[in-house]
Amino acid sequence: MSSPLDYCASRFQAKRRISREVLVGGVGVGGTNPIRIQSMTTTNTQDVEATVKQTLALAEAGCEIVRITAPNKKAAEALGEISKKVRAAKCDVPLVADIHFLPSAAMEAVKHVEKIRINPGNYADKKKFAVLEYTDAAYNEELERLHEAFSPIVLRCKELGRAMRIGTNHGSLSDRIMNRFGDSPLGMVESALEFIRIAESHNYQDICLSMKASNPKVMIEAYRLAVARMDQEAMNYTLHLGVTEAGDGEDARVKSAIGIGTLLNDGLGDTIRVSLTEDPIYEIPVARDLADKAMALWKQHEDIELSETTKDSIDPFTFQKRSTRVIELGNGCNIGGETVPAVIVKTHHSIDAIAPIIQEVCAAQMDLKDSKIEGLQVAIQHPEDLAHFASLHEALHTVVKAFVLELGTDVDLSDLETYEWPEDGLAGITLLQHIAQEDAFYAASFLQFCRDKGFNCAIDCNADALRDEIGAQLQPMGSENLILTRSSPADARHPVGSYRALAEAANDFVPDAPIWIRNTAENTLDPKSYFYDRLLESSILSGALLCDGIGDAISIETEPQLAKATTLAYNILQGARSRISKTEFVACPSCGRTLFDLQSVTQKIRSRTDHLKGVTIAIMGCIVNGPGEMADADFGYVGGAPAKINLYVGKECVKYNVPAAEALDRLIDLIKEHGKWVEPA
Repeated sequence: MSSPLDYCASRFQAKRRISREVLVGGVGVGGTNPIRIQSMTTTNTQDVEATVKQTLALAEAGCEIVRITAPNKKAAEALGEISKKVRAAKCDVPLVADIHFLPSAAMEAVKHVEKIRINPGNYADKKKFAVLEYTDAAYNEELERLHEAFSPIVLRCKELGRAMRIGTNHGSLSDRIMNRFGDSPLGMVESALEFIRIAESHNYQDICLSMKASNPKVMIEAYRLAVARMDQEAMNYTLHLGVTEAGDGEDARVKSAIGIGTLLNDGLGDTIRVSLTEDPIYEIPVARDLADKAMALWKQHEDIELSETTKDSIDPFTFQKRSTRVIELGNGCNIGGETVPAVIVKTHHSIDAIAPIIQEVCAAQMDLKDSKIEGLQVAIQHPEDLAHFASLHEALHTVVKAFVLELGTDVDLSDLETYEWPEDGLAGITLLQHIAQEDAFYAASFLQFCRDKGFNCAIDCNADALRDEIGAQLQPMGSENLILTRSSPADARHPVGSYRALAEAANDFVPDAPIWIRNTAENTLDPKSYFYDRLLESSILSGALLCDGIGDAISIETEPQLAKATTLAYNILQGARSRISKTEFVACPSCGRTLFDLQSVTQKIRSRTDHLKGVTIAIMGCIVNGPGEMADADFGYVGGAPAKINLYVGKECVKYNVPAAEALDRLIDLIKEHGKWVEPA
């Protein structure tokens, strides 16, 4: 497999990958162009007026490229009238035809739009989930058949000057790919490369590539691998980023920010689409914010020389959790090892405001059901603040599992030694302090004090300080009771890169020390005051690290409300598939193929099933990606025909054409039959 840096210039600094430019109508994608924002209409394509209206609304909102489904030849023909009306409205937004199964629809659509999207798993390929074994000869015969079937649309695009997206979906790989490469990122990449090679055989290169999955980990690995494999074959195509079937609400925004934001931090991505099971107009501001953050970061790091000293031991193409020792935070709450990451929440009240802290913590713990605050972080700015801790400990030691005392620069070891600490309670105590390189000798004394008291020691330091001075002090002592963290990035690294560098430095001195991911104002790319932006920032930082296998605890310190900070932390852990605390929904964003109202149906299903911890339910408007995107799902609810629903267990359809009015009840029956139902509290 390729070395870790083969897919990007640096995993510690944001150096943009420069791809070959593709013109989609008058919009340049790739090269040095800005990141382009895309979306997709949800109307019936043959309803020309509705589709034109939504296209114009998307363009007005800032969408730079609009995709429209063309599931059959009649829909493809309607694109001609849609294009005329959009242009008559003085709107020059490029249009993209979304093609799946029918080459005939593609040949019609290409006459009317600026770009064609082809799904390799569905376009003239077999996808029946049959169990087959392909000999090399049979495999090559299939490739020859694909060459014959795909060449006409390639040649027509070349003739008309149209662009093409070869868009692989994790959920719609062909039988041939599945049997040779499995349901894997490698299979996704190989599927796309087969089609690219056919296009290149005709000297056609106006191609954009996508590797979408509903699981951000799979999506991230697939894009990275695609770039590495393209580099091996001297390809340099633009990348369209997106997490498909992300769902709705906060969960969908978290998953999209994790997948898209991680890759943008790596310098990858030329155009993005955030897929929401909502009105597509709401996709635009999310995508715009992600793009603006990335371009600002790329600009900031443009003139910074690449670091040659920081090694990187993580395999970015295969997920493996960083190996650490287990540390007990308190009251049975552990971090490290194979345990799930813990959630720490910071109160923004001063510690002398004991009553407000108690009130907010207790209210949050009552409201949060299974997603509880596990560690309460409190700032100790001055030695006299310690006097208030005994009262807070007495009030809350049975309510939270651990206290984390964030010590200010005015608090030193002598203050800690003279303070009369409260008697042991149910909650553990962790002392957190920033230690600079020049204070390296303090680190060992601080750790020893914590051990003597039975506390955990959290050291906030940058990777260079740990490598140059602090690590040498800690190495002889080992990592018992030691947690590492970083509250702000180094100047030459982005926040994700600072944590990656910290993990590498730790490997040289205290290799099994757990790492706590702190989402602070200093660890943001573009901090703003409103929650929506904090959601994206935290998802990018924490999600990227968790998908790298780094992170044993997480805190959202930019959100002042405890309940919101806790909920967001759990949602990020769930989005990164690091800790499952509720039902996981895989829901497509709707389009003209959809056979029911996805938004309302998704909400109905969620209202009845969102208490099923650890159960994944896929909600698909049609069959195009349905069975495949349910690779990770336990149960599926898929539009089979107008007012008819097909129900799945995994990839197997077990009930066909269930009347829509009965389908949710039948889905719940299936969940019960398979022993995964619990009654809501």
